[in-house]
Amino acid sequence: MAAQAAAAAQAAAAQAAQAEAAESWYLALLGFAEHFRTSSPPKIRLCVHCLQAVFPFKPPQRIEARTHLQLGSVLYHHTKNSEQARSHLEKAWLISQQIQQFEDVKFEAASLLSELYCQENSVDTAKPLLRKAIQISQQTPYWHCRLLFQLAQLHTLEKDLVSACDLLGVGAEYARVVGSEYTRALFLLSKGMLLLMERKLQEVHPLLTLCGQIVENWQGNPIQKESLRVFFLVLQVTHYLDAGQEWRGTQACGATHPLQVKSVKPCLKQLQQCIQTISTLHDDEILPSNPADLFHWLPKEHMCVLVYLVTVMHSMQAGYLEKAQKYTDKALMQLEKLKMLDCSPILSSFQVILLEHIIMCRLVTGHKATALQEISQVCQLCQQSPRLFSNHAAQLHTLLGLYCVSVNCMDNAEAQFTTALRLTNHQELWAFIVTNLASVYIREGNRHQEVLYSLLERINPDHSFPVSSHCLRAAAFYVRGLFSFFQGRYNEAKRFLRETLKMSNAEDLNRLTACSLVLLGHIFYVLGNHRESNNMVVPAMQLASKIPDMSVQLWSSALLRDLNKACGNAIDAHEAAQMHQNFSQQLLQDHIEACSLPEHNLITWTDGPPPMQFQAQNGPNTSLASLL
Repeated sequence: MAAQAAAAAQAAAAQAAQAEAAESWYLALLGFAEHFRTSSPPKIRLCVHCLQAVFPFKPPQRIEARTHLQLGSVLYHHTKNSEQARSHLEKAWLISQQIQQFEDVKFEAASLLSELYCQENSVDTAKPLLRKAIQISQQTPYWHCRLLFQLAQLHTLEKDLVSACDLLGVGAEYARVVGSEYTRALFLLSKGMLLLMERKLQEVHPLLTLCGQIVENWQGNPIQKESLRVFFLVLQVTHYLDAGQEWRGTQACGATHPLQVKSVKPCLKQLQQCIQTISTLHDDEILPSNPADLFHWLPKEHMCVLVYLVTVMHSMQAGYLEKAQKYTDKALMQLEKLKMLDCSPILSSFQVILLEHIIMCRLVTGHKATALQEISQVCQLCQQSPRLFSNHAAQLHTLLGLYCVSVNCMDNAEAQFTTALRLTNHQELWAFIVTNLASVYIREGNRHQEVLYSLLERINPDHSFPVSSHCLRAAAFYVRGLFSFFQGRYNEAKRFLRETLKMSNAEDLNRLTACSLVLLGHIFYVLGNHRESNNMVVPAMQLASKIPDMSVQLWSSALLRDLNKACGNAIDAHEAAQMHQNFSQQLLQDHIEACSLPEHNLITWTDGPPPMQFQAQNGPNTSLASLL
């Protein structure tokens, strides 16, 4: 017995010595690999060689699986060798499933491998992999939640929002069961975002109410709490911007109720206060006690850009274009700094959305040449990312259509808007495009009467308007008024325009108010009611100067000149004529500059990806004609 015990002890000692030796060579190779990976610049080839040197030692399964994961990760993130990366990750996933209590390697391999499959357009391979990982991860809260988020995101990218919402609902219930109210709120807010995208407003209201209560009641990491508050408030404000309604808590983020647009300012103020609060807080290195809480919605710097973006969107809709430009400049400057260190795709999305808004600003304020160059910048960003182009192609053609209208290229405007309609399934964007296309046909006279009548019927604001947007419905009334004006049906035009005024005044839509006032002023002038015309045109001019809207200023100054001349006010007529001359010169100069740019050739692009380069123009080939 003593001899057997001695032999057993000797064998155990030998195994321990062997394990210690194995551990030492493994740690040495791992140390070298990490050194090369973190060198400046990284020496990825040497890092890979060190990791590959592990396998000839025939290591234990745990080391083998972890090394395959490390190799797959390095090859995936730092090289273009996706085939080898996939091979290593598949081996890591296969081996790790045979090892008990090896969750980190197992689920990280599944997560990375599904990412790689999606990158290779093998989504149908990624889905069952994630589903299996979700199924076997229920005892590991962090990974279970992370994999649910990942599969929900995959469904969202495929536009399968119903499946994504179902998964987020499952995640919210799981988080509640494991006692993570923070991650429950993240799941619910993410679901709310998708429901807003689907326009399921009846489901959104109670969800936002519940989210507000959870956010207020949760006591935890201050940065996480403020980030939840920002997420909640962003959903409220963007929904208001999209649908002309928004929800604000009776106490910070509590119970919700509908409000008018004028009340959105307190909500925006809360958002800006949240960002200021977050910027003063230091990142806490103490990990949450609940592993399910190990998530962040967005980095602080990204949240800051997002709040700038939401402010720009509100300023645009309300007609505060100088404020929109100010916040766009701030956001773009912040983005440039971030993109030097961070290649996250969301930053390019933020940049494109900001540029889309500032381009519309430029077109209104009479800076067409700058707008065209920024449209070209959006094209360049979309060339770098097929997914970005797919998501923004319709908006890009819409912007080109608006630019074509501004330089009086109506045939090109029609082609751009028609292309945009073909590329979008988004109801609000569709209604916006149709409204602008109808205005093009109205200005073109009798060329498209049948098509125009069909379009006007599809955006009839009196009944069955296709979207819930207050702003778009008000714009549809304006277009109907414009059509009636051109048809000489002045009483009908006045009815439509007064409806626009009522709606735009209620919601502080300053640009629509200015456009409606000046058109009403024009109608009263035609009818010989000079006093009423003056009562419309003077406030239109004041509002247009405040925005500033160059076209409405031009139109208003022309009417003021003619009104004062008709009333015998020679001095006022001369002053108005001088203003009109100044606006005309500014617009003409900008018109010539824009049409002379090589980017002007973009107006002929209606198919496929954005053109890579532009040929220079010999000179402007469009006329300023009538800007009214």
